[in-house]
Amino acid sequence: MGDLYALDFDGVLCDSCGESSLSAVKAAKVRWPGLFDGVDSVMEDWIVDQMHTVRPVVETGYENLLLVRLLVEMRVPFIRKSSVAEGLTVEGILENWSKLKPVIMEEWNENRDALIDLFGKVRDEWMDNDLATWIGANRFYPGVPDALKFASSTVYIVTTKQSRFADALLRELAGVTIPPERIYGLGTGPKVKILKQLQLRPEHQGMKLHFVEDRLATLKNVIKEPELDGWNLYLGDWGYNTQKEREEAASIPRIQLLQLSDFSKKLK
Repeated sequence: MGDLYALDFDGVLCDSCGESSLSAVKAAKVRWPGLFDGVDSVMEDWIVDQMHTVRPVVETGYENLLLVRLLVEMRVPFIRKSSVAEGLTVEGILENWSKLKPVIMEEWNENRDALIDLFGKVRDEWMDNDLATWIGANRFYPGVPDALKFASSTVYIVTTKQSRFADALLRELAGVTIPPERIYGLGTGPKVKILKQLQLRPEHQGMKLHFVEDRLATLKNVIKEPELDGWNLYLGDWGYNTQKEREEAASIPRIQLLQLSDFSKKLK
């Protein structure tokens, strides 16, 4: 019957950290203009650099905006509005993001949906005004475009990115067209719900099910659902995860640690 692969996008297929960090800085300037008056190009470079380190904590794109502001508050004491910024380190963000996020959302009086809309709008404007540099700020991991083009497996994209951005990158950068009904983006529901929908479809009965993700927390959510016991789970070790998370994944029997070269072979 063949294989079905449900693939995360950012951190599995595409390294979008450069683009999402630059978009988040642009969006942060729109959202908090007063705070970002004093942010010069040197500071911006520092932010983008730090964002690569903290990227593993991001589940949904809008969190990039929160991280950008938090990094600025860590560096510039007199603009601080959050109780958590003083003495905070990048390691502290990696360890405690799930606790920090609700605190800063409340202290900055932010709304999740409004930030999602703003982040999407800033990206849309960048794409409309200069598609080439927007595309160029992303890169597919080596071998992935060919693996997708020549995949003999049935492939679905299951991502917290907005579908239109995943679709644009697949077409423009990887030269791959995946039918829109096979791309589940932000707003289609939690990944566990989508995996349940996929496995119930009549045309998928009897297929071997595989889910490739770079967030350990997401894989642990799948393990909690007995209905999803039929899925083979993989943590991509080239994606946005930490050494500590990879070690933990290696100790969980359900999860297979996957290397990029093996991933490309599997799809073919």
